[in-house]
Parts: sequence; C-alpha cells; structure tokens
Amino acid sequence: MYVHGLGGNAQKAENYRKNCPGYDVIGVDYEGYVPNEVLGDIRACYDKMCEKYPQIYLIANSIGAYFSMLALRDCKIAKALFISPVLDMERVILDMMSRADVSEQELREKGEVVLRSGMVLSWKYLCFVRENPITWNVPTEILYAGHDNIISRHTVDEFVNTHGAKLTVMEDGEHWFHTEEQLAFLDEWMRKAVQ
Repeated sequence: MYVHGLGGNAQKAENYRKNCPGYDVIGVDYEGYVPNEVLGDIRACYDKMCEKYPQIYLIANSIGAYFSMLALRDCKIAKALFISPVLDMERVILDMMSRADVSEQELREKGEVVLRSGMVLSWKYLCFVRENPITWNVPTEILYAGHDNIISRHTVDEFVNTHGAKLTVMEDGEHWFHTEEQLAFLDEWMRKAVQ
C-alpha cells in the first residue's frame, strides 16, 4: 500500500513495483491535505486490501507517513517503509510559523494565515494535530535525507528512539528524492527493507 506525499498521486506507486518483487503495489488515491478528508480514503483502501491480501506492507512518503500513522494506527501492518516522513506535524507547523514570524496568538485570532509560498497555516489544523497525537506500533524503516529542509534530524532520531524504528540516512539526499543518484539509493534501500 503506497501513500503519497504533497503533490503526489496514487500512480506513483508504479515507481516502487520493481523494488517489491512478488508484491502488488497499490496506491491510495486521495486529494487534499486536511486530515478529516484524507484519513477516510487511506483507511478505506486498507480495508479493501485486507479483503484480498493476508499481509500488508506500507510505503509512505513525507506527509503521507503522517496521514498513514493517523489512519492506520490500530491496523495490522507487517512493516512500514517511510521515505522522508513527517513524523511530528506539530513541529513542522511551529517551524513554519517561526520562519514566517507568525505567533500562536496571531494564528488563533486570524484562523488562517497564507504564507508567501502559498501554503496556508491553519489554527484548526494545529489544534487537530495537538488533539490527535501519533501512536504507532508497527515495525518501521525510515529513509531520511541529510539535507532535508522540512524534517530535522533531531525529530527523526527522537522518533527512531521512541518507536524502535530502523534508520537509513542518505547524507547527500534531499527531502524529495529526485536525482538519479538519490533514486538509485532509495531503490536499493527499499529492496533491502522489503526482503
């Protein structure tokens, strides 16, 4: 089961088929980034897959990892493979607020603040994140990029230590694995993780 990140789509699952011989790789088709809209789509895909498959592995990229941990927290997953995962959404939001010089009080009063990048900070979203902490008890392998500009190494190390996850770091990688070298590294990591 593949859950894409921001700007991705279910068809990106095809990129990972070659790394998972003997497995069907099925992408979750979801749009939007409001948890209440996305979580149902992820859970529905999982439930449908359970009807056909006795064992499910999860591949999730970036914010897809965050949504998956929320939607599938009580589901039977054999193993999770996270690529540049958002592991602490509150920290991501607070970091964005800090860079944009937006205080919690200002966000609470305005409800939403549109950043120069076009991203929207939302008080409701921040409250949702705080009210729905992550509980994750699935064997997990993480591929992290040394030059990730969204997720800090500290956040990843903290998650690894508290959840017993296995971490692989591509020191020259970026949050979005896209160069030939980065994709080759990702493919090799995934092939080993699936074995």
